[in-house]
Amino acid sequence: MKEFVKTCIICPAGCTLKITVQDDGTVAVTGNKCPRGKRYAEQEMTDPRRTVTATAATDSAEFPRLPVKTAAPVPKAAIPAVLAEIGKLKVLLPVEIGTVLIADAGKTGTAVVATRTMPPREK
Repeated sequence: MKEFVKTCIICPAGCTLKITVQDDGTVAVTGNKCPRGKRYAEQEMTDPRRTVTATAATDSAEFPRLPVKTAAPVPKAAIPAVLAEIGKLKVLLPVEIGTVLIADAGKTGTAVVATRTMPPREK
């Protein structure tokens, strides 16, 4: 049996969660004031995920970096692969917010999208 204490990040209450993971893998949670805290703790112990935010290179000297993010959280173990793919990007401007730049980042099934609209590069 292992015990953890984490602060829930799902809502503004910031509950202190006491999480017990049994030897058989079952997860018990106390300290949550809403059901979302329990779901968060269970996922954090069994399949932790994060939304990845970064910047990608563009073809513009005026706007050399474009902010991007994953469209949904990805497994923590896949973050290095997602960042490596973002690092290889060179976005041709113009681009609209929400444009899919990588369809399946790090083979996670999750897209990487632009989080800002940027005008065409100056010639």
